[in-house]
Amino acid sequence: MILEATITCPACGAAKTETMPTDACQFFYECPGCGALLRPKPGDCCVFCSYADVPCPPVQALRNLGSRGMPDESAGSSASASPCHGQACRHDRKEDG
Repeated sequence: MILEATITCPACGAAKTETMPTDACQFFYECPGCGALLRPKPGDCCVFCSYADVPCPPVQALRNLGSRGMPDESAGSSASASPCHGQACRHDRKEDG
């Protein structure tokens, strides 16, 4: 699992490598370049999933489960299977292709 990601500000383009939390979604991030307060894009669980080069650890874990051929339904209810701690997000939807 990758715990560091480079987050890039959409306002000024400043990029900084940060350590991602493993036990929570990070909803806010203040850009060190321009001071903009970043929030997740609609459908994303956190600022790393929206603006970083690597998704957050819970999403990485879910993708690793899927790559091992385990169906999403094997994890139980959709709330417990969500990488976003039971919150509705785009990671709960199956992607086409």
